Amino acid sequence: MNGVRRVVVTSIGAISAIGHDVASVWNAVAKGACGIRPIAGIPTDRLAVTHAAEVIGFDPSAHFEARRLPMLDRTSQLALVAARQAVAGARAALAGLEPARGGVVLGAAIGQETFDNSYKALYGENAKRLHPMTVPRIMPNAPASHVSMEFGLRGPCFATASACASSSHAIGLAFQMIRSGMIDLAMTGGSDASIVVGFMKAWDALRVLSPDACRPFSKDRTGLVIGEGAAILVLEERERARARGAEIHAEIVGFGMSADSGELTAPDADGAARAMQAALDDARTRREEVDYFNAHGTGTRLNDKTEVAALRKVFGAHLDRLPVSSTKSMHGHCLNAGGAVEAAITCLALRHGVLPPTIGFREPDPECAVDCVPNVSRSAPIEVAMSNSFAFGGINAVLLMRRAA
Repeated sequence: MNGVRRVVVTSIGAISAIGHDVASVWNAVAKGACGIRPIAGIPTDRLAVTHAAEVIGFDPSAHFEARRLPMLDRTSQLALVAARQAVAGARAALAGLEPARGGVVLGAAIGQETFDNSYKALYGENAKRLHPMTVPRIMPNAPASHVSMEFGLRGPCFATASACASSSHAIGLAFQMIRSGMIDLAMTGGSDASIVVGFMKAWDALRVLSPDACRPFSKDRTGLVIGEGAAILVLEERERARARGAEIHAEIVGFGMSADSGELTAPDADGAARAMQAALDDARTRREEVDYFNAHGTGTRLNDKTEVAALRKVFGAHLDRLPVSSTKSMHGHCLNAGGAVEAAITCLALRHGVLPPTIGFREPDPECAVDCVPNVSRSAPIEVAMSNSFAFGGINAVLLMRRAA
């Protein structure tokens, strides 16, 4: 890979059901804490499932001036809070940056809170008019645009729309743009705040929600749990970061994408396997070099066994020695932000040499025969880690990361 620019993660910001900043999120992961609990933020009398992974105790007025709040849906608020944390950890990176050499690439995130409130007002209360900022609050690129404007980044700014693979695609594309020389720095990741009555009813209809907990790979798993949150990573060209003495969390070394081109909601092992192999090929890394795998691991019966089948296709006998955990068991499925939250945790696992656990695991499933790091985190030397994100529509995105040298 001589002559190819290398890309590193120099700062991370995060907010989720298990912590309001990256330190508390990682502390919760290492302890195996669970952020899934009875829903407190919305009425649940019409919901079949009343558990989720909410960001509890978040007060928007503590983060934003009153005159700015009408412009921000909750998903943009979470993105900005995570972005501010990330910038605080990489202030020098932005200080010396030509604005046009910095980009923002986030997963697309519709302003569900605004949508839900607007429809309730229009159809339920016969409102004659809606808030004038309804459209700017709802638009899927709103979080990316707000981050760009707040930090004066004038390079590429856009949102990737691929459902639950959105923020992994965002990180992968930001990685490619820096590696190619298009930009020198990117703020990338995603946010999601979809725990609203209308959207939760839509998930009810799919019949894939667990009534109480997310238990990936456990034989008694009963479905996924919706989560909310945000994670923003600051990516930089490696030599630029080293020249300023930056703290480096991890290096992104490969990115793979694929489409199943099959069923709309059922995953396909071949499609997932092709994305994983593409990430390995992109990084020129052998499968035996991977030490840890952060799985998509939603806790649904079909997804988990299909993902394990895909892992077996790619890793063969090495899978018998490869720890494969799902942190969704703690922070829930953060949908458009899921890949970003999980990429952040994977970077921190590399940095700290700790395997995140799959909590709630109770019984082995022969169709999911992996070491899922059940219930308790584990210290281990990790050099290379992979993170999967799969989405309805048969869309797959895979990131490969290496411990900072």
